[in-house]
Amino acid sequence: MEYVNVSEKQRQLHAKTLKVVILSQILAGAGLAAGVTVGALLAQDMLGTDQYAGIPSGLITLGSAAAAYGVGRLTQRWGRRPGLAIGFMIGGLGAVGVVLSALFNSVPLLFFAMLLYGAGTATNLQARYAGTDLALPTHRAKAISMAMVFTTFGAVAGPNLVTLTGRFAVSLGAPPLSGPFMLAAAAYLIAGLVLFVFLRPDPFLVAKAVAEKQRLESITNDVKQSRTNENVANKKGIVIGATVMVLTQIVMVAIMTMTPVHMQHHGHGLGAVGIVIGIHVAAMYLPSLITGVLVDKYGHIAMSYVAGVTLLLSGLLAAFGPGDSMVVLVLALALLGLGWNFGLISGTAAIVHATPPQIRAKTQGTVDVLIALGGASGGALSGMIVAQSSFTTLSLAGAFLSLLLIPVVLWVRKKKGE
Repeated sequence: MEYVNVSEKQRQLHAKTLKVVILSQILAGAGLAAGVTVGALLAQDMLGTDQYAGIPSGLITLGSAAAAYGVGRLTQRWGRRPGLAIGFMIGGLGAVGVVLSALFNSVPLLFFAMLLYGAGTATNLQARYAGTDLALPTHRAKAISMAMVFTTFGAVAGPNLVTLTGRFAVSLGAPPLSGPFMLAAAAYLIAGLVLFVFLRPDPFLVAKAVAEKQRLESITNDVKQSRTNENVANKKGIVIGATVMVLTQIVMVAIMTMTPVHMQHHGHGLGAVGIVIGIHVAAMYLPSLITGVLVDKYGHIAMSYVAGVTLLLSGLLAAFGPGDSMVVLVLALALLGLGWNFGLISGTAAIVHATPPQIRAKTQGTVDVLIALGGASGGALSGMIVAQSSFTTLSLAGAFLSLLLIPVVLWVRKKKGE
């Protein structure tokens, strides 16, 4: 294959892959924002109680866990293109199901559709790996950040289109809260189509072929031992990367899920909710380019500690700040998104560095399953914690868990002998 033997062709394919992934991420960002912004409010409206408002978020992340596993296995065997395209298509069908559940006021359909919708969330995260397949080892975090930063455009636009899409839904005879999911359905389906049509040759399959060629050459050149070490998974790196991403996901999802309900209780309207969540999502993705450079320069361990401290500050501010203050809410949710960004990129870089192409996609999918399950638990428990106690208790729990990130990573490093 031409791309396997010619380094310049690999660089060209890497550049093309980034462009295709960026386009899909802009679209996917808009789809991702719907569940974040109005998922809990839609459940609250249909169920008539706050106690179970966190369930849709839990179902979304549970669905994303199943999808992450499936997309990872599909990618390992057939490549990024079919894995990502199918994942986004399923997410789009889930968004359609949410709209239908709102139309017919069907709670069972809502819950099932949220599971399918979660596939879009998982695929959106899996897409960040596509940019690393042919990237140089010293530029992998930057490649991850390039794939993520453009999610910001759709993700910020989505929450701020809540009112507009709500009016559009009403004009069609549907509940206003179903409007963002109409946008999500179109966004996810088009993103899947873009990847299916344009992501060729498949970067992951090329990367696997290049790694296999290098392995065979190393055997031929009698330097098998030095090359073999590059093809063995670094279990310590996998454990650290997974730990960082799972803990940051739990904290972020738990606090984010109940913020719209918390705001509603303090008299804020949908427009204000859209602004706060839009800024939160911007903080999740927009700093990615800077984060990628920092991770490449200072290492994923140092940035994992920074993630823990940032999430701690977010939790404390959300817990003790006045609920009727937009400034406090914006700052708390911005720090929440920023801490998540630090954790995700540093954790992702750790996983990519720790895995050879022969098992990389499968490992990435498995880790993303753990991330999704962590988010599912955070989302599902958040409503119950708030109903039984308060939003302050939930935020303090998140602050404690984020602070726990630092000793956990230190313990893993010590245990592994570093």
